[in-house]
Amino acid sequence: MPLQNPTLANLEQHEDFVHRHIGPDDGEIAEMLRALDMSGLDELIDRAAPQNILTDKPLAIAPALNESAALARIRAMADRNQVFKSFIGTGYYGCITPTVILRNILENPAWYTAYTPYQAEISQGRLEGLLNFQTMVCDLTGMEIANASLLDEATAAAEAMAMCFALQRKNKSKRDCRAFWVMDDTHPQTLEVLETRAEPLGIELVRGSIDSFPPEKPVFAALLQYPAGKGAIHDIEPVIEGVHEHGALAIVAADLLSLVLLKPPGEMDADVVIGSAQRFGVPMGFGGPHAAFFATREAYKRSTPGRIVGVSMDRRGAPGLRLALQTREQHIRREKATSNICTSQVLLAAMAGMYAVYHGPERLKTIAARVHRLASIFAVGLKMLGCRLVHDSFFDTLEIIPEGVDVETIRARALAAKINLRYLDAGTVGVSFDETTSRDDLSALWRIFAADGHTDFDPEEIDRQAGSHIAEGLRRQSPFLTHPTFHQHQSETKMMRYLHQLAGKDLSLAHSMIPLGSCTMKLNATTEMIPVTWPELANLHPFAPADQTAGYAALIAELEAMLADITGYPGISLQPNAGSQGEYTGLLTIRRYLERQGQGQRNICLIPSSAHGTNPASAVMAGYQVAVVKCDHEGNIDMEDLRAQAERHHDRLAALMITYPSTHGVFETTIREICQVIHDGGGQVYMDGANMNALVGLARPGEFGPDVIHLNLHKTFCIPHGGGGPGVGPIGVAAHLQPFLPGHRARPDAFPETNSAAVAAAPWGSAGILPISWAYIAMMGADGLKKATQVAILNANYVARRLSPHYPVLYKGRNGLVAHECIIDTRPLKASAGIEVEDVAKRLMDYGFHAPTMSWPVAGTLMIEPTESESKDELDRFCEAMIAIREEIRAIEEGRMDADNNPLKQAPHTAQDLADEWDRPYSREQAAYPLPWLRQAKFWPPTSRIDNVYGDKHLVCSCPSVESYA
Repeated sequence: MPLQNPTLANLEQHEDFVHRHIGPDDGEIAEMLRALDMSGLDELIDRAAPQNILTDKPLAIAPALNESAALARIRAMADRNQVFKSFIGTGYYGCITPTVILRNILENPAWYTAYTPYQAEISQGRLEGLLNFQTMVCDLTGMEIANASLLDEATAAAEAMAMCFALQRKNKSKRDCRAFWVMDDTHPQTLEVLETRAEPLGIELVRGSIDSFPPEKPVFAALLQYPAGKGAIHDIEPVIEGVHEHGALAIVAADLLSLVLLKPPGEMDADVVIGSAQRFGVPMGFGGPHAAFFATREAYKRSTPGRIVGVSMDRRGAPGLRLALQTREQHIRREKATSNICTSQVLLAAMAGMYAVYHGPERLKTIAARVHRLASIFAVGLKMLGCRLVHDSFFDTLEIIPEGVDVETIRARALAAKINLRYLDAGTVGVSFDETTSRDDLSALWRIFAADGHTDFDPEEIDRQAGSHIAEGLRRQSPFLTHPTFHQHQSETKMMRYLHQLAGKDLSLAHSMIPLGSCTMKLNATTEMIPVTWPELANLHPFAPADQTAGYAALIAELEAMLADITGYPGISLQPNAGSQGEYTGLLTIRRYLERQGQGQRNICLIPSSAHGTNPASAVMAGYQVAVVKCDHEGNIDMEDLRAQAERHHDRLAALMITYPSTHGVFETTIREICQVIHDGGGQVYMDGANMNALVGLARPGEFGPDVIHLNLHKTFCIPHGGGGPGVGPIGVAAHLQPFLPGHRARPDAFPETNSAAVAAAPWGSAGILPISWAYIAMMGADGLKKATQVAILNANYVARRLSPHYPVLYKGRNGLVAHECIIDTRPLKASAGIEVEDVAKRLMDYGFHAPTMSWPVAGTLMIEPTESESKDELDRFCEAMIAIREEIRAIEEGRMDADNNPLKQAPHTAQDLADEWDRPYSREQAAYPLPWLRQAKFWPPTSRIDNVYGDKHLVCSCPSVESYA
């Protein structure tokens, strides 16, 4: 309703974004409230949420900024960064993102708003992008299988260590072996994360130079960096042979671009190859997000962490892609899971894979050869200046012993030229070249190292003297990227059409609501996304000097303060780069605190039976033993069992992991009592903040009992899911835990209050996407954030009310209300009509919707979370679809429709299905257009139902031959 006599402040529309982000307008909100017999949002919250959790202290977040003002604020912070030319290397390199990939993937909501591809039939585009990535990794590493990416190189190395440890535990001769050998010249951040991850598992790291293997004690595995961290290319094949002779497994951390020219580790008999695909077109972003890769032998496919895309077939016998093997492994194996990784870096892996598709093998060879030639030319010039090289065999990185000039002079000259170099402990200087290096950079670098600061070297002249610095026996001879996909899309026209074609195979928020419970598919607003690709934010190396990163420091400090206010915890760490990492980091923080208190014997972690599968997996990784707490018939923690467990484990109780609101979508009224029981038992309470979007502005967990919380910025705070990643999983902690938050040796200046080691490769994790959450919070302001929470709860209760006459709503809280999500029970339909929950999920595709969360936390159910971003008319469309599906089931129950050949069992229906001869006992119209509005906007599933069993029995995780499509 227009304001009468508006003020200038009203006309400036400071809160305009709030109305853009929240889907229902005030009129629709009033309609939904009337449907619930309520007068206002405040009444809804009073009736739905326990009064003893609600805060009486309003958020201190500043008033809302409009979109232009928010961008101006981020621009002002970004301008405080100084983007020097980086030659630091250490696993992070300048690169050129092809603009056709930048615009059509990274900046395209059809790609970045999609969900993890659990529903394969409407995720074929993203799955093909990941299959390209896996194929690229297999080809370049020479390994048999690869996963669909991990979080970063350091944590990928830790996952490889853990996998090898688990594999060797099955070997009787190695069962008691807990030593892991690591090459000294491994990237320092990888060494640090390995130390962090090894300690809770009781693994001993044994470090040594490459020529020192074997060590004196037996080891279960060894890690080799190839090329080495300071650039040397060692012949690792004899070392790998020695590792195998000692009954251990060989892991190689490899540089992906170097493998274009170097003999691949798979041809040297490596067991696992890991690394980062960052330099394949993904900006440094002050540390991330980047796609790590993990490749191994097919024999280890069932132990491989993360996701694997496999080739299967659909009902029609045509090839179809799906997540294979361990798609929801944590939910099945829980504390016995091989990893807590629940997702991957899909958006970044797609970019890296498409970088290889767009360039093809020949252009990749040109790029890699140019990088190597620049390094070789520079090396010749250095020798002409009298400098010495520590190693003569290298790909892109030199370790230099200066002559005639001291290191501090080199540093001063480099900074004056706006160049960052790597300064090593031995008084040597590291220089790493990359795709963005130019001839002018060579001249500037020579001047830096020249005794008198002047040279007149001509790169063209020196080029004639610069041969290869890769030994003949280590040069790649085998072909790679031979599949037609890597040869067909080299023109921009073809690439643009290919990416558009793939995007058309995926259902995303660009099409319709994605009502996934617990996964919170909120709007990823364009204004939030725009700064991500600004050079001042995208092109910073994570280890750039602090005085060059003042803008990031300001943004990070403000975001930490915002999250501290929202959660009620004074200590915030943004380092964990996924929700699973946040869980692990929170539990590790508790572990470190208890050890400092002399309570190191406390190692029991209580976890409710309803918990997300990553919870027990994270607990085991952090060194805990898991004890399961029962839930009652309403889905709440069984208080009697909790007390009994706390008493039983009194001397060893370390922690309770609890999700709040619960995994069943309700506010447990006993949360304060639950926390008190654990505190009385000497333990700490970890709160999984996956459902924090039901609390923001209403309640602060730091005020009602938990000691630690992890958040999902890719849920509550609007970082996009990106088809299954990226994510950020920061933690908040109470004051007594603050000294135990993770630090980072590469940036000790930034973490002076902690002595704890890093949990991720970069100091602030995936810092490149933090502007998204900052912008969301700043544009919503305190009032907007609170209203978003209220509307999320309203939308969920409205959907529950509309669907309850048709499907049982399984769990309800106070006054028959739910929190921000509801669970509908489809289990009775199996008995009444032979309909499984999967049939309902697949039929929803025909109505243009992604299914809600299927069979979790209760098998045979659907968990629906509409989010505050969806308008009433979209909620009604979804409800009408669900009601129509229930009527189709009723027709089966009443014998009006065939029990085996019906729209649900045959779903989803493709255009090809309708074009073929039609012999089904229902009409084409019912198959494709069961509701009138589908005629105006129809999303066609690109493939029929995928055969999951076939895909697991015939695992293919790289691009299949062209003949297979015949």
